[in-house]
Amino acid sequence: MGSTLIEKIISKHAGKPAKAGDVVDMGIDVRVARDFGGANVVKNIEDHGLAIDSPEDTFFTFDCNPTGSDQRYAANQQRIRLFAAKHDIKVYDIPEGIGTHIAVDEGLVGPGSTVVSTDSHANIVGAVGAFGQGMGDQDIAYAFAKGRVWFKVPPTVRVTIEGRRPEGTTAKDITLALVQKIGAGGLLGFAAEVYGEAADAMGLSERITLASMATEMAGIIILFPPNEAVLSELKALTGKTYTAQSADADATYEREIKLDVSDLKPLVSLPGNPENVVALSEVMGTGIHSGFIGSCTNGRYEDMLEAARVLEGRKVAPGVVLKIVPATNRIWRRCLEEGIIKTFKDAGALVGNAGCAGCAAGQVGQNGPGEITVSTGNRNFPGKQGQGKVYLASPGVVAASAVRGMIATPMTVDTDIAARAAEKEAAPPPKPQPVDRPAAPLKVKGRVWVIAEDNIDTDMIYHNRHLAVTEIGEMGNYCFGNLEGWKDFPAKVEPGDLVIVGSNFGCGSSRQHAVDCFKSLGVQAVIARSFGAIYERNAINAGLPIVQGDLAGLKLKNGDVISLDFTSGEVTSEATGKKADVKPFSDVQLEIYKRGGLLSG
Repeated sequence: MGSTLIEKIISKHAGKPAKAGDVVDMGIDVRVARDFGGANVVKNIEDHGLAIDSPEDTFFTFDCNPTGSDQRYAANQQRIRLFAAKHDIKVYDIPEGIGTHIAVDEGLVGPGSTVVSTDSHANIVGAVGAFGQGMGDQDIAYAFAKGRVWFKVPPTVRVTIEGRRPEGTTAKDITLALVQKIGAGGLLGFAAEVYGEAADAMGLSERITLASMATEMAGIIILFPPNEAVLSELKALTGKTYTAQSADADATYEREIKLDVSDLKPLVSLPGNPENVVALSEVMGTGIHSGFIGSCTNGRYEDMLEAARVLEGRKVAPGVVLKIVPATNRIWRRCLEEGIIKTFKDAGALVGNAGCAGCAAGQVGQNGPGEITVSTGNRNFPGKQGQGKVYLASPGVVAASAVRGMIATPMTVDTDIAARAAEKEAAPPPKPQPVDRPAAPLKVKGRVWVIAEDNIDTDMIYHNRHLAVTEIGEMGNYCFGNLEGWKDFPAKVEPGDLVIVGSNFGCGSSRQHAVDCFKSLGVQAVIARSFGAIYERNAINAGLPIVQGDLAGLKLKNGDVISLDFTSGEVTSEATGKKADVKPFSDVQLEIYKRGGLLSG
């Protein structure tokens, strides 16, 4: 039986055959930490007295807030610089740009390579047939020190994108169509390989757009077997000659997803979740206040060119702010040399330093209460870019909307209409109440909090405006601070409580804070029908007990008391005596839990 592309890559780096479901110890070619996660990586390494395995394969990137506009970011960046100098580690400092794009453009990774990063969109390198995975601070510290990480080989889904896409339909539209088709949890726990006529016609920047949103479908990674055109693009960028990697003809796939784009029209994702996709025509004329063009999804040169063609000779509508941020310094300089930056400035746009920018709400600012934004980013969760509402669309649509002052297409750009919306007061932050987490045995008993919601993402669990916090004791103050109806959770939870949630809990970013905030509050365990892939790793590595299972049959309500056995998976309602089974700890999880965490013991 043949191997999928991800099985081939992992087998090579594990030094033995690896199939879906296997847990392997695999080598990592490139290890990266960003500016906010990097400080915690440094702290973990220093606290545990770890050495650096291979400094020449280890990097820091300052892409979330490359201007250091927040004092904590600035302090964290400086701490990283000093650590990097001490250990001879290269820092892609200001103004180099987004680390995943740098890794591709500088030839740090290529087809068949492996890379891990504190960036949840490290899987963007699937665009070139490489394996990338976003991981938490402890995972990355371990990779820095050992050059390897444990990993469970995911099963693979085959995605076939059929047909020839119509003129005016972009890679962002194809991506949103796929998100719409399979949903926010459609690739939960899976890798995907992409084939088909429309896929083969996609260039590198377009493949990056699709690959970068694997995380928004809960996928491990979306892999494109590179064709000759993409290999040529890579050679032009890096000067390196790569060999194409591909799956075996008799590889086994979990299932096949087909998407026909022959009649695909422009799409937009409504505020709240990337899967809320509708035809652009349904929201045409919706007034906006701001636009953002950039992010790891649409910050390439081709995206800048698409926007410039719309903005050439036109002006951003009065009262509308358009922010544009190329992904890397190389792209920024090319835009400068070719007059694209001038086009942006002449149109009245703000052009920011290369980096993540509006997507991380850290460089060119957030949107305010009641503000309507059209963005090329990959996420539009509530609070992700501020207190306003965010629509996701292609660069051309964002540019046209900024010119018109309302959601528009490049075909309907020549009307100058600006809309307004009423401002709303921002909700106050939750009342701080940090507590210490007691040691947890293999059997626990405690009262429950039942949050009957699916797809609770890491922004809802722990908002990105608090990512500069490095002390676990402080993190509990912000737990569920962006989840409607639960913002007072830190004030009412008590040490020893348990949390019960729905499916795909912890989807979204790789932030360790979304795990550590529960440890800060003394939560004994989190029980979910399923977990986001990165979140699951982070929790296991941090020693936070998480178990997978459905407790609906127990009909629990807030305040009920249950007992839970981590080794057998037996759950008992103390009030009714009814029992249910959840998935017990795996050998790996149990061993790490007993040690007190991946880096302990």
